[in-house]
Amino acid sequence: MKTTTNIKSGSLSEARREFLKKSGSLAVMSMFGVAFFTSCSTDDTEPNNGGTNNPPTSGNGISVTADAVTVDLAVATSLAAAGGWALVTAAKVLIVNMGNNSFNALTSVCTHSQCDRNWTFTNNVFTCTCHGSRFNTNGSVVNGPATQALRSYPATVSNNVLTVDLG
Repeated sequence: MKTTTNIKSGSLSEARREFLKKSGSLAVMSMFGVAFFTSCSTDDTEPNNGGTNNPPTSGNGISVTADAVTVDLAVATSLAAAGGWALVTAAKVLIVNMGNNSFNALTSVCTHSQCDRNWTFTNNVFTCTCHGSRFNTNGSVVNGPATQALRSYPATVSNNVLTVDLG
């Protein structure tokens, strides 16, 4: 009995190789989810600006010193209404309007792995999008991986100017 081995060879076109590379990546990401590949990364240097839930990144009406963040509420419209919020990256501070001229200010440095720029705010919950840790408006952990609350700062309003004491 004779055994015949057929060997076929050839090459894929550049377009076909590129298609297979992209579709393979898409299949893997679909199976695991994009968060799987970006979780616990410490090289995130820019805020997640892809969604509509992110606060403005410019400092309109917001000034920062070593000891305080000052917000002119007439200019900083993101904080004008209850539920409005801002991420002040220069001071690493999250500010939320609680209503009735009351504001909470928290550190934006996540207690899980110190991400400080990737935040969303929905249903009175801050979410660190680096790893999915969630915190209420007082800074307490809603769910981890973080296990410690965010530090809070005193916030006062006088003459339509909000001052966050960083001292």
